[in-house]
Amino acid sequence: VDKMAVRSPYLGPPGAYQMGPPPQYMPGRPGMMSVLPSRGIPMTHPSGGRLVSNVAHHSSRSDSVRKRLSEVPKAKAIHHGRVVKKRRLGDKMLSQNVRDLVPESRAYMDLLAFERKLDSTIMRKRLEIQEALKRPDQIKQKRKLRVFISHVFLPEKIPGENGSSVSVPEWELKIEGRLLDELGQRPDDSVRLRFSSFFRSVIIELDKEAYGPDNHLTEWHRGKNTEDIDGFTVTRPGEDSVKCTLILSLNYQPPQFKLSSKLAKLLGIHTTTKVDIINGIWQYIKNNRLQDPQEREFINNDKYFQQIFEVPRMKFTEIPRRLAPLLLAPDPIVIHHLINADAPEGKRTACYDIDVEIDDPVRGPMHSFLMSTSSQQEITSLDNKIHETVDQINAIKLQREFYLGFAHNPQKFINDWLASQSRDLKIMKDKLVTLRWNEELTIMNNHGVMKQYHATSMQRSLNSDIN
Repeated sequence: VDKMAVRSPYLGPPGAYQMGPPPQYMPGRPGMMSVLPSRGIPMTHPSGGRLVSNVAHHSSRSDSVRKRLSEVPKAKAIHHGRVVKKRRLGDKMLSQNVRDLVPESRAYMDLLAFERKLDSTIMRKRLEIQEALKRPDQIKQKRKLRVFISHVFLPEKIPGENGSSVSVPEWELKIEGRLLDELGQRPDDSVRLRFSSFFRSVIIELDKEAYGPDNHLTEWHRGKNTEDIDGFTVTRPGEDSVKCTLILSLNYQPPQFKLSSKLAKLLGIHTTTKVDIINGIWQYIKNNRLQDPQEREFINNDKYFQQIFEVPRMKFTEIPRRLAPLLLAPDPIVIHHLINADAPEGKRTACYDIDVEIDDPVRGPMHSFLMSTSSQQEITSLDNKIHETVDQINAIKLQREFYLGFAHNPQKFINDWLASQSRDLKIMKDKLVTLRWNEELTIMNNHGVMKQYHATSMQRSLNSDIN
């Protein structure tokens, strides 16, 4: 050992041979040299001699082999020669030796444990949000819509000096509404929805005897391109009190249906969406074990299902078709109102509260949360910084262990390192010899095939000349 010039892998003048740490302390692959030498590297032998690695033998045949060996690490390195691997949560962990050396690292480990809990909670919430967004009916909020029905009587106009025409007395009916807050006490100005957006149709039916069969109805129906408005106004001639009926059909989103009386009594459902109706039928089938145990696609109807669907047996795929006649339009809201000509001015307005459903205001932020990538990019950037810092800590730990091992027993340390390097060189040499031998066998096989091909071609040409 005293004849060897031992230099640190991190110290020494430029151009001097720098001995790296033993494989167990190298940051690369354990037990293998990280770089394949392309030329002979002088190594000092304990006896004072010099060795040249036979791996560096240049020949025309070994160039391709050496190229293939050198391309193996290059295929993995994509950033400045560094091998990029998939980061895992375990890569953030500090080893037990580092935790023993640095007591403050316990706080970092506690933060990692909290991060795992937080990540699992966020992931669970993201899945819940995704499932909720697939079912729009689950992200609804029930509110009160206060409907104001007011009327005013306009007196007969007196003809003026300019010769204006005489007009008969008339009355004017206004229907408006305001959405109340969650407590149902005050109007909610934060939700900007027009009055007609809550309805699919509005029908105002006046006294048929007073206005005749052709002028007693006023209807509004929602179409594909219908613009929403803030209210409805109806004007008719007259100066006497009139009875009217308001028929309001709510605009359910998604659409809801009313079940037939027998099916509603059996399932305990009156008006709901088609998805909930199908789920209710499936729950009834499962609870009463109506599914055929042999032919699972069939349902053996009990006496109640036979009365409703009028068949003793049916397939699952037949349920939507047989269910269609049993689904009716939801019951409209009917309001009976009196347009009273004798009522004082302050009592000509009536109020009615209607239960409506609106999209939950949290739906927008939920969708933005799923689609947003800015926070994810920031988290990824911070994770990369944490991984780089942990890698630096591990590299420093390896350097420390290297120097401590050398300081504790230099002679044993150097001997172990030389033995390890010798094993690495032998493995690399055997690998190179194997690759060379395989290449030579390939060349020989190709040469034999070419010889056989030329012989066959000559025999064919000779046969053709003879013929």
